[in-house]
Amino acid sequence: MTNHPPSRVGRPRGSSRMMLEEAAAELFLEQTYAGTTIEQIARRAGVSRNTFFNYFAAKSDLLWVEVDAGLAGLPAALAECAGAAGPAEAVSAVERALLQISAGFGPGHVPWALTQSELMGTTGELEASALSRFMALVTLVERFVLARTPAGAESALVGRSFAMAVLAAAAAAAGVWARAGVSRGPLGPYLQAAIAPVCSGYRAVHAAG
Repeated sequence: MTNHPPSRVGRPRGSSRMMLEEAAAELFLEQTYAGTTIEQIARRAGVSRNTFFNYFAAKSDLLWVEVDAGLAGLPAALAECAGAAGPAEAVSAVERALLQISAGFGPGHVPWALTQSELMGTTGELEASALSRFMALVTLVERFVLARTPAGAESALVGRSFAMAVLAAAAAAAGVWARAGVSRGPLGPYLQAAIAPVCSGYRAVHAAG
C-alpha cells in the first residue's frame, strides 16, 4: 500500500494576500466590481472567507492595495524631515516627502484600480472609499506642519488648509497620470507640477507672516 502525503488545504499564508488581489482584479474585470462578492474572490483565490478578512476589512480595500502600499511610506518620509524648523520649512519638507513617495510609481507600476476603473465599474466606489484615506493623510500632514508653526487659531486654519490643498493637488496629479495611457511616464513630474504652486503659495504666506 502506497502512502500519499496529506493534501494541502488552501494556500501558504505568505501568498494568500497576493492571490486575493489577483483574484479580485480578474473578477472585477470579468463581472464588474458590483457583480463580485467577497465569497467569489475567496473561492477564486483558493482561500476561505475568514482568510479574506485576515487581510482586508472590506471589498473596497482591494482597490487601494498598491496606493496604500505607496502611501504607507509617507510617515517615514516626513520623519526624515523632522529637523525642519518653522512652517515654511515644514511646507518644503511635505513637498519633498510627497515627491519621494511618487518615485515608487512609474510606467511599470500603475495601480490597476485607477487605470481599469471604467471596465470594472469602480469609479463610484473609488470616490467613496477615497475619503477616509484622504482625511487620514490630511491629519498626518496637518500635524507635521502645526508642530513647526507658532500656536494660534489662524495658524491652525492655515495648517489644515495647506494639508487639504496639497493632498488634493496630489490626488489630481495621480488621476491625470493614471489616465494618460502608455505614454504617461513616471508620476513624479505630474505631482511636482500639481503641488509646486500650492507649496510656493503657502511658503509665501508664512514668509509674509
